[in-house]
Amino acid sequence: MKANRPIPMATASATNPAETRLVVERGRVEPWDSRSEERGMVRVSIDTVFDKNELLRMSVHVLRTIELDALQIFKAVVDFGGVTRAAAQLHRVPSNVTTRLKQLEEGLGTKLFHRHSRKLLLSSEGHLLLAYAEQLLRLSSEAELALRSGKPRGKLRLGTLESTAAARLPPVLARYHRANPEVQIELVTGTTCALLEQVSRYAIEAAFVAERFESAGLEMMPVFRERLVVIAPKEITAIKKPGDIQGMTVIAFGVGCSYRRTLEEWLARSKITPERVLEFGSYHAIVACVAAGSGIALVPHSVVHALHAERDVSILPLPTQFTEATTFLVWPREHRSAALDALRRELAQENVGQHFAEVGALSPNTSARPRSGRDAAP
Repeated sequence: MKANRPIPMATASATNPAETRLVVERGRVEPWDSRSEERGMVRVSIDTVFDKNELLRMSVHVLRTIELDALQIFKAVVDFGGVTRAAAQLHRVPSNVTTRLKQLEEGLGTKLFHRHSRKLLLSSEGHLLLAYAEQLLRLSSEAELALRSGKPRGKLRLGTLESTAAARLPPVLARYHRANPEVQIELVTGTTCALLEQVSRYAIEAAFVAERFESAGLEMMPVFRERLVVIAPKEITAIKKPGDIQGMTVIAFGVGCSYRRTLEEWLARSKITPERVLEFGSYHAIVACVAAGSGIALVPHSVVHALHAERDVSILPLPTQFTEATTFLVWPREHRSAALDALRRELAQENVGQHFAEVGALSPNTSARPRSGRDAAP
Protein backbone atom coordinates (compact mmCIF):
# COMPACT_ATOMS: atom_id res chain seq x y z
CA MET A 1 0.00 0.00 0.00
CA LYS A 2 1.41 3.34 -1.05
CA ALA A 3 2.26 5.66 1.79
CA ASN A 4 0.77 8.74 0.14
CA ARG A 5 -2.54 7.09 -0.72
CA PRO A 6 -5.54 8.25 1.33
CA ILE A 7 -6.86 5.51 3.59
CA PRO A 8 -10.42 4.51 2.57
CA MET A 9 -12.87 4.19 5.39
CA ALA A 10 -16.49 3.16 5.84
CA THR A 11 -18.74 4.73 8.45
CA ALA A 12 -22.13 3.44 9.64
CA SER A 13 -24.55 5.73 11.42
CA ALA A 14 -25.02 4.80 15.07
CA THR A 15 -28.73 5.50 14.70
CA ASN A 16 -29.11 3.39 11.58
CA PRO A 17 -26.55 0.56 11.60
CA ALA A 18 -28.47 -1.35 8.98
CA GLU A 19 -27.17 0.87 6.21
CA THR A 20 -23.75 2.20 5.23
CA ARG A 21 -23.44 4.89 2.57
CA LEU A 22 -20.06 5.71 1.16
CA VAL A 23 -18.83 8.74 -0.73
CA VAL A 24 -15.85 8.31 -3.03
CA GLU A 25 -13.51 11.17 -3.86
CA ARG A 26 -10.08 10.65 -5.44
CA GLY A 27 -9.65 7.21 -3.94
CA ARG A 28 -11.00 8.21 -0.52
CA VAL A 29 -14.19 6.73 0.90
CA GLU A 30 -15.89 9.02 3.42
CA PRO A 31 -19.33 9.31 5.09
CA TRP A 32 -21.87 11.32 3.13
CA ASP A 33 -23.26 14.48 4.62
CA SER A 34 -24.94 17.63 3.33
CA ARG A 35 -21.61 19.45 3.04
CA SER A 36 -20.34 16.84 0.59
CA GLU A 37 -22.53 18.25 -2.15
CA GLU A 38 -21.12 21.72 -1.55
CA ARG A 39 -17.62 20.35 -2.01
CA GLY A 40 -18.62 18.80 -5.35
CA MET A 41 -17.93 15.28 -4.21
CA VAL A 42 -19.02 12.33 -6.33
CA ARG A 43 -21.62 10.31 -4.49
CA VAL A 44 -21.62 6.56 -4.91
CA SER A 45 -24.33 4.72 -2.98
CA ILE A 46 -23.18 1.34 -1.75
CA ASP A 47 -25.68 -0.27 0.59
CA THR A 48 -24.37 -2.96 2.86
CA VAL A 49 -26.99 -4.68 4.96
CA PHE A 50 -25.88 -5.64 8.43
CA ASP A 51 -27.75 -8.07 10.62
CA LYS A 52 -28.55 -6.02 13.71
CA ASN A 53 -28.85 -9.01 15.98
CA GLU A 54 -25.44 -10.31 14.97
CA LEU A 55 -23.89 -6.91 15.56
CA LEU A 56 -25.50 -6.79 18.98
CA ARG A 57 -23.95 -10.15 19.80
CA MET A 58 -20.61 -8.52 19.00
CA SER A 59 -21.44 -5.99 21.76
CA VAL A 60 -20.89 -3.04 19.47
CA HIS A 61 -23.16 -0.50 21.16
CA VAL A 62 -22.11 2.33 18.85
CA LEU A 63 -20.70 1.56 15.40
CA ARG A 64 -17.44 3.40 15.24
CA THR A 65 -15.49 4.28 12.12
CA ILE A 66 -13.75 1.20 10.67
CA GLU A 67 -10.91 1.85 8.30
CA LEU A 68 -10.82 -0.41 5.27
CA ASP A 69 -7.06 -0.45 5.74
CA ALA A 70 -7.58 -2.11 9.13
CA LEU A 71 -9.96 -4.66 7.60
CA GLN A 72 -7.38 -5.42 4.93
CA ILE A 73 -4.76 -6.11 7.63
CA PHE A 74 -7.25 -8.25 9.57
CA LYS A 75 -8.12 -10.31 6.48
CA ALA A 76 -4.44 -10.73 5.56
CA VAL A 77 -3.68 -12.16 9.01
CA VAL A 78 -6.51 -14.67 8.53
CA ASP A 79 -5.54 -15.53 4.94
CA PHE A 80 -1.83 -15.99 5.59
CA GLY A 81 -2.15 -17.64 8.98
CA GLY A 82 -0.39 -15.16 11.22
CA VAL A 83 1.06 -11.73 11.79
CA THR A 84 4.55 -12.35 10.38
CA ARG A 85 3.38 -13.69 7.01
CA ALA A 86 0.68 -11.05 6.72
CA ALA A 87 3.21 -8.31 7.46
CA ALA A 88 5.50 -9.62 4.70
CA GLN A 89 2.65 -9.65 2.18
CA LEU A 90 1.54 -6.14 3.15
CA HIS A 91 5.13 -4.78 3.29
CA ARG A 92 4.70 -3.77 6.91
CA VAL A 93 6.64 -4.57 10.06
CA PRO A 94 4.98 -7.20 12.29
CA SER A 95 4.68 -4.77 15.22
CA ASN A 96 2.58 -2.44 13.06
CA VAL A 97 0.23 -5.28 12.10
CA THR A 98 -0.10 -6.34 15.75
CA THR A 99 -0.86 -2.76 16.81
CA ARG A 100 -3.51 -2.32 14.11
CA LEU A 101 -5.21 -5.57 15.15
CA LYS A 102 -5.34 -4.46 18.78
CA GLN A 103 -6.74 -1.08 17.74
CA LEU A 104 -9.42 -2.81 15.66
CA GLU A 105 -10.39 -5.05 18.58
CA GLU A 106 -10.49 -2.09 20.97
CA GLY A 107 -12.58 -0.07 18.53
CA LEU A 108 -15.11 -2.90 18.15
CA GLY A 109 -15.03 -3.78 21.82
CA THR A 110 -14.53 -7.50 21.22
CA LYS A 111 -11.81 -10.09 20.74
CA LEU A 112 -11.37 -11.16 17.14
CA PHE A 113 -8.75 -13.83 17.84
CA HIS A 114 -7.97 -16.40 20.49
CA ARG A 115 -4.24 -16.33 21.18
CA HIS A 116 -2.96 -19.83 21.93
CA SER A 117 0.63 -21.13 21.81
CA ARG A 118 1.75 -18.19 19.68
CA LYS A 119 -1.08 -18.91 17.21
CA LEU A 120 -4.02 -16.70 16.32
CA LEU A 121 -7.35 -18.53 16.07
CA LEU A 122 -10.47 -16.69 14.89
CA SER A 123 -13.12 -16.18 17.53
CA SER A 124 -16.81 -16.42 16.64
CA GLU A 125 -16.87 -12.60 16.42
CA GLY A 126 -13.81 -12.77 14.16
CA HIS A 127 -15.60 -15.14 11.78
CA LEU A 128 -18.54 -12.72 11.68
CA LEU A 129 -16.33 -9.73 10.96
CA LEU A 130 -14.45 -11.66 8.26
CA ALA A 131 -17.64 -12.06 6.21
CA TYR A 132 -18.32 -8.32 6.42
CA ALA A 133 -14.67 -7.45 5.75
CA GLU A 134 -14.71 -9.45 2.52
CA GLN A 135 -17.85 -7.64 1.39
CA LEU A 136 -16.57 -4.16 2.27
CA LEU A 137 -13.15 -4.69 0.68
CA ARG A 138 -14.75 -6.04 -2.47
CA LEU A 139 -17.20 -3.13 -2.60
CA SER A 140 -14.38 -0.63 -2.10
CA SER A 141 -12.40 -2.16 -4.95
CA GLU A 142 -15.46 -2.28 -7.18
CA ALA A 143 -16.33 1.36 -6.46
CA GLU A 144 -12.86 2.49 -7.45
CA LEU A 145 -12.85 0.42 -10.62
CA ALA A 146 -16.38 1.44 -11.56
CA LEU A 147 -15.45 5.12 -11.40
CA ARG A 148 -12.51 4.53 -13.71
CA SER A 149 -14.12 2.48 -16.46
CA GLY A 150 -17.64 1.32 -15.69
CA LYS A 151 -16.77 -2.06 -17.22
CA PRO A 152 -16.81 -5.47 -15.51
CA ARG A 153 -13.32 -6.23 -14.32
CA GLY A 154 -11.46 -7.81 -11.44
CA LYS A 155 -12.05 -11.24 -9.94
CA LEU A 156 -15.28 -13.24 -10.14
CA ARG A 157 -15.28 -16.28 -7.84
CA LEU A 158 -17.91 -18.81 -8.85
CA GLY A 159 -18.88 -22.12 -7.33
CA THR A 160 -20.06 -24.96 -9.50
CA LEU A 161 -21.00 -28.60 -9.43
CA GLU A 162 -18.41 -30.90 -10.96
CA SER A 163 -20.93 -32.00 -13.61
CA THR A 164 -21.77 -28.41 -14.58
CA ALA A 165 -18.09 -27.49 -14.85
CA ALA A 166 -17.38 -30.47 -17.11
CA ALA A 167 -20.41 -30.47 -19.38
CA ARG A 168 -22.07 -27.05 -19.37
CA LEU A 169 -19.76 -24.18 -18.49
CA PRO A 170 -16.90 -24.34 -21.04
CA PRO A 171 -18.82 -22.69 -23.93
CA VAL A 172 -20.59 -20.24 -21.60
CA LEU A 173 -17.36 -19.07 -19.96
CA ALA A 174 -15.57 -18.88 -23.31
CA ARG A 175 -18.20 -16.42 -24.58
CA TYR A 176 -18.09 -14.52 -21.29
CA HIS A 177 -14.31 -14.18 -21.46
CA ARG A 178 -14.44 -12.84 -25.01
CA ALA A 179 -17.00 -10.23 -23.97
CA ASN A 180 -15.32 -9.37 -20.64
CA PRO A 181 -11.55 -9.92 -21.00
CA GLU A 182 -10.73 -7.91 -17.87
CA VAL A 183 -12.65 -10.27 -15.57
CA GLN A 184 -10.64 -13.08 -14.01
CA ILE A 185 -12.89 -16.05 -13.25
CA GLU A 186 -12.05 -18.44 -10.44
CA LEU A 187 -14.05 -21.67 -10.25
CA VAL A 188 -14.56 -23.62 -7.04
CA THR A 189 -16.19 -27.06 -7.34
CA GLY A 190 -18.20 -28.79 -4.64
CA THR A 191 -21.53 -30.29 -3.69
CA THR A 192 -24.70 -28.23 -3.55
CA CYS A 193 -24.61 -27.99 0.25
CA ALA A 194 -20.95 -26.97 0.36
CA LEU A 195 -21.41 -24.33 -2.34
CA LEU A 196 -24.49 -22.82 -0.68
CA GLU A 197 -22.52 -22.48 2.56
CA GLN A 198 -19.76 -20.60 0.71
CA VAL A 199 -22.30 -18.32 -0.98
CA SER A 200 -23.89 -17.53 2.39
CA ARG A 201 -20.59 -16.27 3.83
CA TYR A 202 -19.56 -14.49 0.62
CA ALA A 203 -16.53 -16.74 0.03
CA ILE A 204 -17.85 -16.94 -3.53
CA GLU A 205 -20.16 -14.49 -5.32
CA ALA A 206 -22.48 -17.03 -6.90
CA ALA A 207 -22.78 -20.74 -7.55
CA PHE A 208 -24.33 -23.23 -9.94
CA VAL A 209 -26.22 -25.69 -7.74
CA ALA A 210 -28.79 -28.42 -8.26
CA GLU A 211 -32.30 -28.49 -6.84
CA ARG A 212 -33.42 -29.23 -3.99
CA PHE A 213 -32.21 -26.56 -1.57
CA GLU A 214 -33.53 -23.92 0.78
CA SER A 215 -33.81 -20.58 -1.01
CA ALA A 216 -33.93 -18.27 2.03
CA GLY A 217 -31.62 -15.31 1.55
CA LEU A 218 -30.93 -16.15 -2.10
CA GLU A 219 -31.84 -14.88 -5.52
CA MET A 220 -31.61 -17.34 -8.38
CA MET A 221 -32.19 -18.08 -12.02
CA PRO A 222 -32.65 -21.50 -13.64
CA VAL A 223 -30.00 -22.14 -16.27
CA PHE A 224 -29.78 -25.85 -17.16
CA ARG A 225 -32.09 -28.82 -17.05
CA GLU A 226 -30.35 -32.14 -16.60
CA ARG A 227 -31.63 -35.62 -17.48
CA LEU A 228 -30.51 -38.00 -14.76
CA VAL A 229 -29.65 -41.61 -15.59
CA VAL A 230 -28.28 -44.63 -13.79
CA ILE A 231 -24.99 -45.93 -15.15
CA ALA A 232 -24.03 -49.55 -14.53
CA PRO A 233 -21.46 -52.07 -15.73
CA LYS A 234 -22.06 -53.19 -19.33
CA GLU A 235 -23.32 -56.63 -18.30
CA ILE A 236 -26.33 -55.01 -16.57
CA THR A 237 -28.79 -54.19 -19.34
CA ALA A 238 -31.90 -53.20 -17.38
CA ILE A 239 -33.02 -51.95 -13.99
CA LYS A 240 -36.80 -52.09 -13.76
CA LYS A 241 -37.19 -51.47 -10.03
CA PRO A 242 -35.00 -50.44 -7.08
CA GLY A 243 -34.85 -54.05 -5.89
CA ASP A 244 -32.85 -54.94 -8.98
CA ILE A 245 -29.81 -53.13 -7.58
CA GLN A 246 -30.11 -54.35 -4.01
CA GLY A 247 -26.73 -55.50 -2.80
CA MET A 248 -24.84 -53.47 -5.38
CA THR A 249 -22.30 -50.83 -4.39
CA VAL A 250 -23.36 -47.22 -4.94
CA ILE A 251 -20.64 -44.92 -6.27
CA ALA A 252 -21.23 -41.24 -5.58
CA PHE A 253 -19.95 -37.92 -4.34
CA GLY A 254 -19.91 -37.27 -0.60
CA VAL A 255 -22.88 -36.31 1.55
CA GLY A 256 -24.36 -33.04 0.32
CA CYS A 257 -24.59 -34.05 -3.35
CA SER A 258 -28.10 -33.44 -4.72
CA TYR A 259 -27.90 -36.30 -7.20
CA ARG A 260 -26.85 -38.72 -4.47
CA ARG A 261 -29.90 -37.66 -2.45
CA THR A 262 -32.11 -38.35 -5.46
CA LEU A 263 -30.72 -41.89 -5.79
CA GLU A 264 -31.09 -42.53 -2.07
CA GLU A 265 -34.67 -41.25 -2.12
CA TRP A 266 -35.56 -43.52 -5.03
CA LEU A 267 -34.15 -46.52 -3.15
CA ALA A 268 -35.74 -45.44 0.14
CA ARG A 269 -39.22 -45.49 -1.40
CA SER A 270 -38.73 -49.25 -1.75
CA LYS A 271 -37.15 -49.43 1.72
CA ILE A 272 -33.73 -50.21 0.28
CA THR A 273 -30.58 -48.82 1.86
CA PRO A 274 -27.28 -49.11 -0.04
CA GLU A 275 -25.06 -51.66 1.69
CA ARG A 276 -21.88 -49.98 0.49
CA VAL A 277 -21.13 -46.50 -0.80
CA LEU A 278 -17.85 -45.58 -2.46
CA GLU A 279 -17.30 -41.81 -2.38
CA PHE A 280 -15.23 -40.01 -5.01
CA GLY A 281 -14.53 -36.37 -5.79
CA SER A 282 -14.77 -36.46 -9.59
CA TYR A 283 -17.00 -37.89 -12.30
CA HIS A 284 -13.96 -39.27 -14.12
CA ALA A 285 -13.33 -41.55 -11.14
CA ILE A 286 -17.01 -42.44 -10.70
CA VAL A 287 -17.50 -43.40 -14.35
CA ALA A 288 -14.22 -45.34 -14.43
CA CYS A 289 -15.24 -47.38 -11.37
CA VAL A 290 -18.65 -48.16 -12.83
CA ALA A 291 -17.03 -49.22 -16.12
CA ALA A 292 -14.70 -51.51 -14.15
CA GLY A 293 -17.69 -53.25 -12.56
CA SER A 294 -17.42 -51.75 -9.05
CA GLY A 295 -21.05 -50.63 -8.79
CA ILE A 296 -23.72 -48.25 -10.07
CA ALA A 297 -24.10 -44.47 -10.00
CA LEU A 298 -26.64 -41.76 -10.75
CA VAL A 299 -25.26 -38.99 -12.99
CA PRO A 300 -26.47 -36.34 -15.46
CA HIS A 301 -26.53 -37.75 -19.00
CA SER A 302 -24.55 -34.70 -20.11
CA VAL A 303 -21.59 -35.95 -18.05
CA VAL A 304 -21.64 -39.36 -19.74
CA HIS A 305 -21.62 -37.59 -23.10
CA ALA A 306 -18.88 -35.15 -22.12
CA LEU A 307 -16.65 -38.02 -20.94
CA HIS A 308 -17.39 -40.09 -24.08
CA ALA A 309 -18.39 -42.98 -21.83
CA GLU A 310 -21.39 -44.29 -23.78
CA ARG A 311 -19.46 -47.39 -24.91
CA ASP A 312 -18.04 -48.11 -21.46
CA VAL A 313 -21.19 -48.27 -19.30
CA SER A 314 -24.85 -49.16 -19.55
CA ILE A 315 -27.09 -46.08 -19.46
CA LEU A 316 -30.39 -46.92 -17.78
CA PRO A 317 -33.46 -44.70 -17.23
CA LEU A 318 -34.96 -43.66 -13.91
CA PRO A 319 -38.68 -43.40 -13.10
CA THR A 320 -40.12 -40.21 -14.60
CA GLN A 321 -40.45 -38.36 -11.28
CA PHE A 322 -36.71 -38.68 -10.68
CA THR A 323 -35.46 -38.05 -14.20
CA GLU A 324 -35.23 -34.25 -14.41
CA ALA A 325 -33.13 -31.92 -12.27
CA THR A 326 -32.71 -28.18 -12.66
CA THR A 327 -29.42 -26.37 -12.17
CA PHE A 328 -29.71 -22.83 -10.77
CA LEU A 329 -27.33 -19.92 -10.59
CA VAL A 330 -27.74 -18.54 -7.04
CA TRP A 331 -26.31 -15.47 -5.31
CA PRO A 332 -26.99 -13.60 -2.04
CA ARG A 333 -30.16 -11.56 -2.00
CA GLU A 334 -29.64 -7.99 -3.25
CA HIS A 335 -25.96 -8.66 -4.02
CA ARG A 336 -24.81 -7.01 -7.23
CA SER A 337 -21.49 -6.71 -9.01
CA ALA A 338 -20.67 -5.69 -12.58
CA ALA A 339 -18.97 -9.03 -13.29
CA LEU A 340 -21.86 -11.10 -11.95
CA ASP A 341 -24.45 -8.99 -13.77
CA ALA A 342 -22.54 -9.59 -17.01
CA LEU A 343 -22.63 -13.34 -16.40
CA ARG A 344 -26.36 -13.28 -15.77
CA ARG A 345 -26.87 -11.34 -19.00
CA GLU A 346 -24.73 -13.86 -20.86
CA LEU A 347 -26.79 -16.76 -19.56
CA ALA A 348 -30.06 -15.01 -20.45
CA GLN A 349 -29.03 -13.66 -23.87
CA GLU A 350 -27.60 -16.93 -25.08
CA ASN A 351 -30.73 -18.77 -23.89
CA VAL A 352 -28.65 -21.39 -22.14
CA GLY A 353 -31.09 -24.28 -21.79
CA GLN A 354 -33.66 -22.96 -24.31
CA HIS A 355 -36.52 -24.29 -22.15
CA PHE A 356 -35.68 -21.54 -19.66
CA ALA A 357 -35.66 -18.71 -22.20
CA GLU A 358 -38.85 -17.20 -20.80
CA VAL A 359 -38.43 -18.13 -17.14
CA GLY A 360 -36.07 -15.36 -16.03
CA ALA A 361 -34.85 -14.82 -12.49
CA LEU A 362 -36.91 -16.24 -9.64
CA SER A 363 -37.97 -14.32 -6.60
CA PRO A 364 -35.83 -14.87 -3.51
CA ASN A 365 -38.94 -16.29 -1.85
CA THR A 366 -39.53 -18.86 -4.58
CA SER A 367 -38.83 -22.38 -3.37
CA ALA A 368 -36.29 -24.21 -5.50
CA ARG A 369 -38.18 -27.49 -5.50
CA PRO A 370 -38.86 -29.72 -8.50
CA ARG A 371 -42.27 -29.85 -10.07
CA SER A 372 -42.64 -33.50 -9.17
CA GLY A 373 -43.22 -32.56 -5.55
CA ARG A 374 -40.28 -34.38 -3.98
CA ASP A 375 -39.74 -32.90 -0.54
CA ALA A 376 -36.41 -34.24 0.65
CA ALA A 377 -34.54 -31.99 3.04
CA PRO A 378 -31.39 -30.29 1.74
